[in-house]
Amino acid sequence: MPQARPTPPPRRSAFDWTGAEARRRAGAGLVRTLRPRPAESDLLDLASNDYLGLTRHPDVIGAAADAARRWGAGATGSRLVTGTTLLHARLEEELAAFCGFEAALVFSSGYTANLAALTALGGPGVLIVSDAANHASIVDGCRLARAEAAVVPHADPEAVRKTLEAHPGRRALAVSDSVFSVDGDRAPLEELAAACRDHDAGLVVDDAHGFGVLGAGGRGALHGARLAGDEDVVATLTLSKSLGSQGGAVLGPVRVIEHLVNAARTFIFDTGLAPAATGAALASLRLIAADPGLAERARTVAVTLHKMLTEAGFTSARPDAAVVSVRAPGPEEALAWAADCREQGLSVGCFRPPSVPDGISRLRLTARADLTDAEIERAVATIVRTAPAGAR
Repeated sequence: MPQARPTPPPRRSAFDWTGAEARRRAGAGLVRTLRPRPAESDLLDLASNDYLGLTRHPDVIGAAADAARRWGAGATGSRLVTGTTLLHARLEEELAAFCGFEAALVFSSGYTANLAALTALGGPGVLIVSDAANHASIVDGCRLARAEAAVVPHADPEAVRKTLEAHPGRRALAVSDSVFSVDGDRAPLEELAAACRDHDAGLVVDDAHGFGVLGAGGRGALHGARLAGDEDVVATLTLSKSLGSQGGAVLGPVRVIEHLVNAARTFIFDTGLAPAATGAALASLRLIAADPGLAERARTVAVTLHKMLTEAGFTSARPDAAVVSVRAPGPEEALAWAADCREQGLSVGCFRPPSVPDGISRLRLTARADLTDAEIERAVATIVRTAPAGAR
């Protein structure tokens, strides 16, 4: 009789391992889910990055619609082929002038802007000194730059200086957020610039959370530190926070911007920013220029939220811009706290590991310029009412 064939082992799928990863995340209380939001909502929004409340401004919406009607729904190609419109050029000129830099270059996102700056200005043999609390886009930019990355303690210019001193004569950059997205604290930009200049290093600053809120009339943290336009300073920023649109930009000396046009892969090989987003960002920029009080109001709201929350017994870092954080006892408590706030009509951000470098979970609040005093009081009352044990 013919021998029976052995039963083959069950076929394994190439992605079976993702199930184990999902179980691990669930056990650690770190599952993330998408929650589509409706166009209209009764929720009081303290979760978005719409710092100046411009994303629904009629002038901004109108400019987006006009740009789409005139230029089409998409940019149609990369910036070096068909993806540069007169709108892009206008936005770059006005953005550079407003922030005090020689030139600007617009990208499809703030993430790609950071990748562009670090990969085009870095490279093999270059030293990049990076703050331990920098945004993920900076971390990824350092990795993709194929440079040697030295991570230094948070907001420590002396550590930057010592790291640069240990590599004399080497081409080097220091990179830092201007305002850190977790606690909303500001980087010591003047001291960082001094450390860089003493060692002929460049300074790259991600001003995503400073632009529109800090500096005279919202011109940014570098403008406020009197570093805007300096030949050894480059800024990156987003168009999706204070401008309420989409996209990103790199600002700096003309020769640096020209180098990015020729060397930055996320510029050369990416489709240009859509005309609607470009037109909306330009309209928002003009609104900010016309109303310097927007930036001051955003800062005032942040300070008020912080004061009321600390008086209620919560641990909250004093905000330097528009980000206000409130510490939670742990990741599961933070997630439940945010969910309870939502149930009671308040939308807040929830930051948990691995998104937070220090491993401490938080609620993250956005201080918008268009929040009323009554809305601020309502938000704080909701946070107090839903606070889990151990939050105070």
